[in-house]
Amino acid sequence: MRIVMIGAGYVGLVSGACFADFGHYVTCIDKDTDKIAALKQCKIPIFEPDLDKLVETGIDSGRLMFGTDLSCIAAADAVFIAVGTPSRRGDGHADLSYVHAAAREIAVRLKDFTVIVTKSTVPVGTGDEVERIIREANPTADFAVASNPEFLREGAAIRDFQHPDRIVVGTEDDRAKKVMGRVYRPLYLNQAPILYTSRRTAELIKYAANAFLATKITFINEIADLAEQVGANVQEVARGMGLDNRIGTKFLHAGPGYGGSCFPKDTRALSKTALDYGVQLRVVEAALTVNENRKRAMSRKVVSALGNDIRGKTVAVLGLTFKPDTDDMREAPSIPLIAGLLDFGAKVRAHDPIGMEQAKKEISDIEYYDDPYSCARGSDALVIVTEWRQFRALDLARIKTSMATPVIVDLRNIYRPEDVRSAGFRYESIGRQ
Repeated sequence: MRIVMIGAGYVGLVSGACFADFGHYVTCIDKDTDKIAALKQCKIPIFEPDLDKLVETGIDSGRLMFGTDLSCIAAADAVFIAVGTPSRRGDGHADLSYVHAAAREIAVRLKDFTVIVTKSTVPVGTGDEVERIIREANPTADFAVASNPEFLREGAAIRDFQHPDRIVVGTEDDRAKKVMGRVYRPLYLNQAPILYTSRRTAELIKYAANAFLATKITFINEIADLAEQVGANVQEVARGMGLDNRIGTKFLHAGPGYGGSCFPKDTRALSKTALDYGVQLRVVEAALTVNENRKRAMSRKVVSALGNDIRGKTVAVLGLTFKPDTDDMREAPSIPLIAGLLDFGAKVRAHDPIGMEQAKKEISDIEYYDDPYSCARGSDALVIVTEWRQFRALDLARIKTSMATPVIVDLRNIYRPEDVRSAGFRYESIGRQ
C-alpha cells in the first residue's frame, strides 16, 4: 500500500518507519526542510532505541521516503496526520491548528478514494472537523476520515508499534475499514486485535487511557507519601496491589511525578474538553494538581536531606529526561526540581546519558558533566531523578570518597536502602523509611 505521513516528528517518524518495515511504501512529509534533508541522510532528530537502524533499512529498501512535496497524496491509499497537538497557550486546550492546516493541504490533492487518518492525539470531535474542512475545500473528493490513535511509549516505541496490545480504528465507513485492515495486515501473525469503533469513541479512548495511567502514577505517589509517614514500604505496597489482576503491576512505581509529551498535555486537554461539554472530571483534575505540586515538592525533599540548609551547597543531579531511553525533556520532573534547588540557593550540576543537549535548551545556570562520577565529585548531595540503567550499578565506594558529604536522594528507588546505608551514605528515597 502507499501511505503518506504528514509530520515527521516522533509519532510520524516511528509510524512511518514501522509501516515501511511492514512492506508498505511510505512517504513522510514535513515542512522543516533541514529535518527532511537530515532524514534523507539517516540523521535522526530524536533519540529512540533502534529507530536509526529501522529508518536506514527503510531508505535502503526504497520503501521509506522523505520530502516536503505533498503531490504524493494523489496516489496514496491512506494519508496519516501525525502533526503536533501541543497545549494551547493560556487555556490548556489542545492546539489543533497544525491538524486543521494539514487537512486543508490534503483536501486539494485528493484524487481517488483515500482514507484520511488522524494519528495525532486529538480531542473528541476533531475527526468531524477534519471532514468538514476537507469537504468544504474539495466538495467532490472521495474520502473517509478515520481515527487511529497511537499508543507508543518513548524508549519502547518500535516494539509497541510492532507488538501492540490493540489497534484502535475509529470509522464506520466500510471502505475505510478495509483499507485500515490492509494497512495493519502484517500484524495478523502477532494476533494484535483491531478494535473498530466510532470515530469519536476512538478519540476518547486515547485520552481516557493516558488519563488513567497518569492517575495511576499519581495515586501511588500519594500512597508513597503516606507510606513514609506510617513506616511502610511503598514498593511492597505496590507489589501487593499489582498482584491483583484487576489492578496490574504497571505504572505503580513511585517517583517524582509524571512528565513527557503525552500525559501532562493530554490530561489537561481531556479536562478542558469535558468542561466544554458540561462535565467535570474531578479525578483527572486532582491528578493534574497533585502531579504539579509533587514535582515542585521534590526540591524540598533534597533540602531536608541536607539538614534544611542548602544555600551555597552543591547538588549533583543524575538524569534529566522525563524517562530513560529518550532525550525528551518536555515537562520533565528535573526542570522544577532544579529550579527549586536554585531558588533555595544551591549550586547544581547535572549529567544525563542522552539528554544533555536538549536539557541545555531548558535549564541554564547549572554545570553539565560527561559522566556520573565527575558530576558527583565534591558535591554535598547526589540526586537520582531518572532511572537510567547506567545509574543502577554505580560504584558507591568511589562516589563516597569523592563527595563532600555522602548523601544520596533516590527519587526512583533504584537502590536498596540497606545497601546504600552500609556503604556509608545518608540515603533518602520515595515511600520507604
